[in-house]
Amino acid sequence: MTAPGPLLAGTPWRLLALLAAGLGAVGALVRLGALPVAALGPVAVATVHGGLLATALGWAAAGQGWNPLPASLGIVAGLGLAAAAARADARLALLYLMSPGVLFVLARRGRLARVGLGRPIELRALALGVGGGLALATHMLLTTTGTFGYRVRAGVEVLVALAYDVGANVPAAELFFRGALANRLQRRYSLAVAATAATGASLVRYLLDPQLPRAPEVVAGAVLYLSLLGLLNVWLLWRFGSVLPGAGAAVLVFAAYRVIAPA
Repeated sequence: MTAPGPLLAGTPWRLLALLAAGLGAVGALVRLGALPVAALGPVAVATVHGGLLATALGWAAAGQGWNPLPASLGIVAGLGLAAAAARADARLALLYLMSPGVLFVLARRGRLARVGLGRPIELRALALGVGGGLALATHMLLTTTGTFGYRVRAGVEVLVALAYDVGANVPAAELFFRGALANRLQRRYSLAVAATAATGASLVRYLLDPQLPRAPEVVAGAVLYLSLLGLLNVWLLWRFGSVLPGAGAAVLVFAAYRVIAPA
């Protein structure tokens, strides 16, 4: 068995620094009034989700003889474009699907196997992922509508949010926190260490998101459901070697979250 290399091998530090600098510059210009507040959203989407995906690609490519930078730049640019376009026309939220398209091409070429994409998927794995996600989503809907007085909503904004989840949020979380981080950690330490660290890091990412409502029941629910989802998805990756069952679970959980609104 080959000994694992450095934990952070393949991290695209220069690209991450450039993304962070760009986000900081746009934030400063918004604060100074030189740019509208709306300019910050697309840059933040490209920086956060693009940075996570670029890191996952870098880890997948480390020592494998292929350059992940062109695909990473394409994903970053595509996410920024999709976020900006969706603000102008909700139908253009479909542009978020460009990122999964790039990942699909890379997976077909066998370049993402190290982060859980490209291996054949067992029907049992998909069933467990969908079943687990459906259980969490159903519990969330019943608890929030029956206990906290929230309601189920529908509308264009829900569809835009779902396109964002499918094209940016879920791929970034599953490929980095599960496919890259948890996978490396469990190879070096143990499944328990990997599940705890990766789930904790993912939870911090969501709790720091300024778009998360700060109502106590929302924060408590985020901690509960994201923790359970993270632990489930790390186990699914460890057991079946693919992030796709966990991605299916995540889409269902976020779909339930998106349709919930204050009464």
